[in-house]
Amino acid sequence: MTPQRVDVIGVPMDLGADRRGVDMGPSAIRYAGLQAALDRLGITAVDRGNIPVRVAESASIEEASAKYLPIIAEACALLADAVADVIGTGGFPLVLGGDHSIAIGTLAGVARTRGRAPGVIWVDAHGDINTPLTSPTGNVHGMPVHFAMEAHDVSPERMVFIGLRDVDEGEKRAIRDLGVRAFTMSDIDRIGMARVIDEALAIACDGPASLHVSFDMDGIDPTEAPGVGTPVRGGISYREAHFLMEAVASSGALGSLEITEINPILDRQNQTAILAVELILSALGKTTL
Repeated sequence: MTPQRVDVIGVPMDLGADRRGVDMGPSAIRYAGLQAALDRLGITAVDRGNIPVRVAESASIEEASAKYLPIIAEACALLADAVADVIGTGGFPLVLGGDHSIAIGTLAGVARTRGRAPGVIWVDAHGDINTPLTSPTGNVHGMPVHFAMEAHDVSPERMVFIGLRDVDEGEKRAIRDLGVRAFTMSDIDRIGMARVIDEALAIACDGPASLHVSFDMDGIDPTEAPGVGTPVRGGISYREAHFLMEAVASSGALGSLEITEINPILDRQNQTAILAVELILSALGKTTL
């Protein structure tokens, strides 16, 4: 299922994390040839440029328990409007981050326009479901799932984590208490990616355009994706990542996609951004035969 028109929205945000640099992620993905790759796939690609985001040097942390939250919320509100406009005019929103706090805006825009919360597959090494009270760092890129659920832009019953391997104690409690289906890397080792994908799609999909995929590139093993904000060893392999995105495309349910946490400062010859472009193409319907 290949969309006819993909609208690209960049969000150069690194306020949600302590380590700087992921604000350059949208540029890295574009530089990796995204536009030309979409053209070759037969997709009309419309690049809407970047959401304006204030830089840390021009702002204050505000609250240590949720650093820069008012500024992040401001940017996410603009992103939500942009995503809503894309969907409302018949396009497919492809959001490029930036740290993972941008998902607050993407999900808000999707839920508003579709009239209900989408099913979500969240690919990540981390849970991103801390609250300001449970977060050990106060970094908002570790809280977007919490804020999206609080706003009813995500339903716990239709959300799936894939690739977890670094989860805080408060996040473990939240995942258990909310009943969110979570596949750790140990689960993938034990039952295989094929079964994980089948179960994830069964939980998150509910018809055409019912699925949102939020893909943090640190979900992939750092040997394949070294340029990420918070790398953790022992992640998803190159082929497992493509297998997942190919299955998402085959489901016919994908309605929106975001790629986050690429840090070009830590990358090697734009390797992580190039992989991101490949994964985007797989999610949008590129096949081997």
